[in-house]
Amino acid sequence: METQHAPTTGRKRMPRAERERQILAVAEQVFAADGYQGTSMDDIAARVGLSKPMLYEYFGSKEGLLLACLQRAKRELLEATTVAAAGAATPEQLLHDCLLAFFKFSDDHAQAWALLRNESAVPSSSVSSELESIRMQQMEFTSGLMSAARPDLDPVQLEAFAEAIIGACERLALWRDRRPEITAEQATGHLMALFAPSLTPAP
Repeated sequence: METQHAPTTGRKRMPRAERERQILAVAEQVFAADGYQGTSMDDIAARVGLSKPMLYEYFGSKEGLLLACLQRAKRELLEATTVAAAGAATPEQLLHDCLLAFFKFSDDHAQAWALLRNESAVPSSSVSSELESIRMQQMEFTSGLMSAARPDLDPVQLEAFAEAIIGACERLALWRDRRPEITAEQATGHLMALFAPSLTPAP
């Protein structure tokens, strides 16, 4: 007599890279909404549909998960500004398009931006170092763009200009949190009025 076997059932195994992207997307939302201290790994695991031990297997710790979220935001911000820079025909358009890309990133990736700005809520030197590396990445990127527009500036001046631009972007992004009616285009216009004259070499 032939034995009948019941069909095998079970959840389809997701590729690791895809699962990591899913975890990071959920974690970014939870960290941004609840803050680092208020975030529970149990909550993230439940939302993703994993056990907590499996979540720890992927990222090691809650801090490791936050660092992975920050590293993804770092990559995405550089990609956004690099794409914006590639289409610019003049130094003024270059500055305008990169500033606009930054402000649109803060709008389109609100959770990531919330993570980037809330460093004081995370008592961790590793997280602080990662946040500073994001600033350094953008500073070096901006300095490289400025050097093409202003070859007459020495490296120290280029670094100072880039630091000023990055700092102004961060502060205006925070200002926009208090003034949500200010669009990305308006914020870009304000900074263009401030920084565009610096693109023209002195006679």
